[in-house]
Amino acid sequence: MEDHEKFEALKKSTPARIGVGRAGTRPLTYTMLQFRRDHAAAVDAVYGEVDETILRQLGLFTVETCYGNKETYLKRPDLGRILTDEGVAVIREKCVKQPQIQIVVSDGLSADAINANLPDVYPALLDSLSVNDLNWGTSFYVKGGRVACMDHIGEVLQPDALVLLIGERPGLVSAQSMSAYMCYKPRKGMIESDRNVISNIHRGGTPPLEAAAHIGTMLKGMLERQTSGTNFF
Repeated sequence: MEDHEKFEALKKSTPARIGVGRAGTRPLTYTMLQFRRDHAAAVDAVYGEVDETILRQLGLFTVETCYGNKETYLKRPDLGRILTDEGVAVIREKCVKQPQIQIVVSDGLSADAINANLPDVYPALLDSLSVNDLNWGTSFYVKGGRVACMDHIGEVLQPDALVLLIGERPGLVSAQSMSAYMCYKPRKGMIESDRNVISNIHRGGTPPLEAAAHIGTMLKGMLERQTSGTNFF
């Protein structure tokens, strides 16, 4: 009985597929249907689109990377790191140059993550920046972006620090996980260890409002220490 209670407690502590049972050599019908449902949700997240209504409500205009289409995006991550010439011209025209904080949003590998979390995270992030006495430039949305697109944007706008809110690769537990990547003085040639990240932002992971508060605090620390990534800690 004691082992059974411990096992039930373990099952309740994680959304992982443990103790799902089987019928002979096959998974239970319910388990198989749940797996197929979650797989379909992951595919929809990758091939989905960010709701333009949300972008308009938050005042975000859109530029694109050189990704071309979703199939190319999946096969050529390098193209998602470079804004199109048109996109560069647009942000040069519309954005504040050399802001203290530059906020960028991208669909990445899960448009659903942006649709589910951005309406809560973005306003709370602006509040967090204000509380930490930080100012920010002109926020925008990058369609077809990879994490390293923040380096190209950094070269163009030259912010003191940049935060990229991006949809993460969906799994079979959550297709709505968003991450916040941050770096101090982003530029081409940055290595991944120069970035900070708060990942697993969704209602079953790090709550969106809690994440927004933490992002603001971390950005303030990066500016004070004038560094990011592994050197930050």
